[in-house]
Amino acid sequence: MTEPPQPSLLNVVLLGYGKMGKAIAALAPQRGCHVVRVLDEESNRSCQGITPENFKNVKVALDFTAPGAVVENIRRIAALGCNLVVGTTGWTDRFGEVRAAIESSGVGLVYGANFSIGVQLFYRAAAALAKVLSDYPAYEPYITESHHRSKKDAPSGTALELKRQVQPFLKGREIPVSSVRAGYIPGTHELGFDSEADTLVLRHTARGRQAFAEGALHAARWVAGKRGIYQFADTLDHEGSNASDSDA
Repeated sequence: MTEPPQPSLLNVVLLGYGKMGKAIAALAPQRGCHVVRVLDEESNRSCQGITPENFKNVKVALDFTAPGAVVENIRRIAALGCNLVVGTTGWTDRFGEVRAAIESSGVGLVYGANFSIGVQLFYRAAAALAKVLSDYPAYEPYITESHHRSKKDAPSGTALELKRQVQPFLKGREIPVSSVRAGYIPGTHELGFDSEADTLVLRHTARGRQAFAEGALHAARWVAGKRGIYQFADTLDHEGSNASDSDA
C-alpha cells in the first residue's frame, strides 16, 4: 500500500499490518495523519522496505510489528532521520541499544506497552490503590490479563508495566501475573488484592482497538519534530518529560 505524500497532513509510514495496523490506517485520515506507505512482514523482510526513497517526506513511522524485528527497524529508521512511535512490546531488555540509536541520530521516539489513554489512567489509579494498601499486608496482590489467541507475548507488556508501577508500594510482597490467550478478547487487565475476608479488584477492559489506534496517532502528532526518548505517558502531560535517562 503506497500513497503520495499529503503536505496538509502528517505523513507517516506504518510498519506492521495486523489488527492494530489496520485500525491505525483506518483512523489516520480522521486524526490529521496520512499513511504514505504500509510495510508488512513481506514488504519489509530483512528491513528491505526501510529505504530513503520509501521514507521521503515522512515525519513519523509507527511500528506495531514483532519483538524480533523492532530493534533493527528502529535503528534503520532513526538513521534516516525519521521519528518513531513504537507500540511493539518485548524489546526493552535492549533499551540501551535503542537509546544509543535515537540519540546518535537526533530523532524522537515514543514507546509504550499500551497506547490506550484509559490504560494510562488505570496505571495511575492502580498506583494510588497500591499506596493505600501498602500498610495492609493481609491483602495479597495479583495481576491477571486476558487477550485474543493471536497475541504472541505473555504476560502482556501492559501487565508487566502495571507490575512495575505498583511494585514500589508493595515491597516484600510478590505480585504473581497470570495470562489467558483465547478467542478474540481485545484486552483485559486486573490488579487484585485478596484477603481472607474480602477481595478488591481494579479492572480495565478494552472494547476494541480504536482506543489504541487513537493513542498511537496522538503520539505520532505529539512526537513530530521532537528529539529524545519518551514514554507514552509523557504525551499526556502538558510539558512531557524526556525519558532518555530513565530505566526501561
